[in-house]
Amino acid sequence: MTVAPRDALAALWSSCGLRAAALGDAVLSGTEPVLPSSFAVGTASQVSLAAAALAALEVGRLRNGIGQQIAVDMREAALESCGHFTVDGKAPLVWDPVAGLYPCGDGGGGGWVRLHTNFAHHRDGVLRLLGLPAGPGSERATVAAALARWTALDFETAAMDAGLVAAALRSHDEWQRHPQSQAIADLPLVEIRRIGDAPPLGWPELASSSRPLTGLRVLDLTRILAGPIAGRTLAAHGADVMLVNAPHLPNIDAIADTSRGKRSALADLRSEDGQAGLRSVLADAHVFLQAYRPGALAALGCGVDDVVRCRPGIVHASLSAYGRLGPWSARRGFDSLVQTATGFNVDEALAAGVTAPKALPMQVLDMATGFLLAFGIAAALGRQRDEGGSWHVEASLARTGQWLRELGRVEAGLSAPAVDFSAQLETRASGFGSLTATRHAARFSRTPPGYARPSVRPGTDPLSWSPP
Repeated sequence: MTVAPRDALAALWSSCGLRAAALGDAVLSGTEPVLPSSFAVGTASQVSLAAAALAALEVGRLRNGIGQQIAVDMREAALESCGHFTVDGKAPLVWDPVAGLYPCGDGGGGGWVRLHTNFAHHRDGVLRLLGLPAGPGSERATVAAALARWTALDFETAAMDAGLVAAALRSHDEWQRHPQSQAIADLPLVEIRRIGDAPPLGWPELASSSRPLTGLRVLDLTRILAGPIAGRTLAAHGADVMLVNAPHLPNIDAIADTSRGKRSALADLRSEDGQAGLRSVLADAHVFLQAYRPGALAALGCGVDDVVRCRPGIVHASLSAYGRLGPWSARRGFDSLVQTATGFNVDEALAAGVTAPKALPMQVLDMATGFLLAFGIAAALGRQRDEGGSWHVEASLARTGQWLRELGRVEAGLSAPAVDFSAQLETRASGFGSLTATRHAARFSRTPPGYARPSVRPGTDPLSWSPP
């Protein structure tokens, strides 16, 4: 059995101490299954997205006293969570050719390991670790032959020690016994902590016709799905979001989709000028959103304490793969790796009656965590207005995975029909070409959400809040 979406939303809402009466303004429609999975991926998408939208409306009500209703359909939320888009009619290549799951040892006797090689430096590092030449020329068969000389756990350890990204396949029981799982088991799904004293920040007046987060400024220092989805969601609800890229770091093709609604500036935080430029826009920001590896921003003078010192009253939001506690707290990770490490690939395969590990139908840990982070940010903004203080919002892919399991399993869920995006797509010119992507799934009764700005390439905008 699965948890009813309304019950899941009420539990999430209550866990952050929000106004209970607001739940009456949310209408949730649809039932599982909506995508082929034995897990309640539709419920996770719908509830996390609805929570973010409802919390944004609460901010709007605090600003101008006007409430709204929202409606979120489960199928539409799940389709948005698939991250489908095309540029000039062409879908991007989602995965590097050597990324994916491989058996290790003799015929898989050493377990399975998943490689994440979408960035060239991660791919080349994995190839060197395997004793293969770096570069795009390696084939899957060559990689598979090299991994036959390893066990999955040994390769995972060696890759992690080298700063690479890989995950050994585990069952859920194995994950539950792992020290990292135990370290985060009792953490809140969305953690909101006061981290400093400050007066309430002044908010600009909100017109009755404006979306609820209009005029609130968000610095978005994220690149890979979950963080950019949080920023994009805030932009859909009206926030002025500035995506700040490092000029030397790569991006994935999904930036064309995930940067909808955002300004896009550059800052090299390795330089004093870059740090000074970031501080100049931080001084007028309401939210600082980041997903760097733990400790990386602090080494550049932009850690949590630095941000709060520069902008008392800020809502600082942090995303991690495996959670803020435990032996894996500083490890890099992506949705597909967390699925593999925490047992989803094993359980989905068992439900399908197949022997090879099977992934979930979309990167739901990324997407749901992004929506949950947007929810926590909006909730923290309300606390900052009422109580003052600086606030830290934290979420992780692994803790979202734990929540997905708590939502229950879907009987015959793998028999859901194939995905059809046609009714939910919109096309718009962008800095990347003609972008066709899914509309935001939340419906507001008075001020419809949407993306006021088209997505643009990194560095298109100056590192400045003006013009608005």
